[in-house]
Amino acid sequence: MSLKSSALLLVLGLSLSVPAAARIVCCDVDGKRTCGDPPPPQCDNRAKTVFGKGGVAKEVEAPLTAEQRAARDAEEARKKEEERKAAEQARKDRALLDSYTSEKEIDAARDRSIADIEKNAEQAKNRLESAQAKQKKLEQEKEFYQKKPLPAHLKKQIDDNEREIATQQKALAQKDVDIAAVRERYAADKQRYLQLSGKAPKK
Repeated sequence: MSLKSSALLLVLGLSLSVPAAARIVCCDVDGKRTCGDPPPPQCDNRAKTVFGKGGVAKEVEAPLTAEQRAARDAEEARKKEEERKAAEQARKDRALLDSYTSEKEIDAARDRSIADIEKNAEQAKNRLESAQAKQKKLEQEKEFYQKKPLPAHLKKQIDDNEREIATQQKALAQKDVDIAAVRERYAADKQRYLQLSGKAPKK
């Protein structure tokens, strides 16, 4: 079999080493075909044809440049991130369909979550009122020590009570934010559920 009539097999890869059985390596240098055994050094960074035993040829692409490798790596990273997001969305979709069988169930779950927030807010309000009442008593007790050092136990009570007031005020301030987030989350869940179940209104 002649070299010209041998079948060509395209081999893709960043760096494919020459097989042990290779006899001749050829590449184009300045428009001319250069061949040799061992491979000519001019062929190291070029696309080449490797002829092995029996005249079988393998086409080897030129090694990627640093810029090409960076672009390839960036593309691979982008595809992996897209696959990760798609897998995460599929997981969420399965969980959504497993959790609800109707829009009413989603609304009921939303209302329960909001009720829990409002219950916690009511508890925070009661604790805040108790702490504020205690604060008045502590201030009255503190007046007895205007001209002498404040006892350690009284100072600790005042500090602890001030922290309690700040904590409950923060909890109450967070109430509306949390309720808005719940409404937004369940609205998104309902819209997605309608899409997955084929019940979404057509635009």
